[in-house]
Amino acid sequence: MKNEMNLQFSALSQNESFARVTVAAFIAQLDPTVDELTEIKTVVSEAVTNSIIHGYESNPDGKVYISVLLEEGTVELVIRDKGIGIQDIEEARQPLYTSKPELERSGMGFTIMENFMDEVEVRSEPAFGTEIRMKKHLLKSKALCN
Repeated sequence: MKNEMNLQFSALSQNESFARVTVAAFIAQLDPTVDELTEIKTVVSEAVTNSIIHGYESNPDGKVYISVLLEEGTVELVIRDKGIGIQDIEEARQPLYTSKPELERSGMGFTIMENFMDEVEVRSEPAFGTEIRMKKHLLKSKALCN
């Protein structure tokens, strides 16, 4: 059975925690482990923060969009913005790379996403925005398949 949620909110840093908690509440119906829930909340935080800080360069007129699809023990997250986009996706995915060193960013956002999720796909077009599509297969669903 498929279950889907769509969320849109202003690109304000205080909305990052709203996004994290809302996604966590929605996926709770799959009864994820504490670790899985923490990992998903973390990747939501990283992707939303990237949209706000990098995509819109802290422009509060921007919007962040989140879609969550639950299907057969799999969580699929899509977090996108219509911001400035990423010039070089491969460079941006390198550990410790940041385009905003003056903000003391760690440059580990994509690395964290890749470590916590089973699949991470990044699409971006300069001047048109960025979309991050991530999937995680929950342990319970893996156990049911074995």
